[in-house]
Amino acid sequence: MSNIPTASQTVGPFFHHGLIHDDLQCLPVHGAANAEVAVRGRVIDGCGEPVTDAMLEFWHPSSGFARVATDDAGAYALALPRPKAGPSGALPHFAVAVFARGLLRHLYTRCYLAGEAKAPSDPVLASVPTDRRATLLAAGEGDAVRFDVVLQGPGETVFFAP
Repeated sequence: MSNIPTASQTVGPFFHHGLIHDDLQCLPVHGAANAEVAVRGRVIDGCGEPVTDAMLEFWHPSSGFARVATDDAGAYALALPRPKAGPSGALPHFAVAVFARGLLRHLYTRCYLAGEAKAPSDPVLASVPTDRRATLLAAGEGDAVRFDVVLQGPGETVFFAP
């Protein structure tokens, strides 16, 4: 038996080389007639420092799929077709997967468009404590929405089990 750590036992830098391509920034569902929404934000760690090598995947069945990397300031920006409401009271939202250094498994969260999530009729949003819901709401910012991901600490984004 070897004492050399295997890939699942080590936490190294997250390399998004080979995962990020210009043609993957936004792949809309064929026939999606939704207006686009620009989403921008930052990924920050527990100390408030930018995570400069994170990758985010946004997806919704009515809107398509997009993958975007953070830059040297931990920032990202992309445009997606606006998601539609789902069954059983689900409000328009994007499912978001977060890949970053130090994470052995990616994290899952949701990005609700704040103007459309005033009442917690969405069963998932309603299950989140009231004081934590704001971490799932993308706030309006000019002609876009802002959705920051805080990996831990004060203001930590709510993450869900896969």
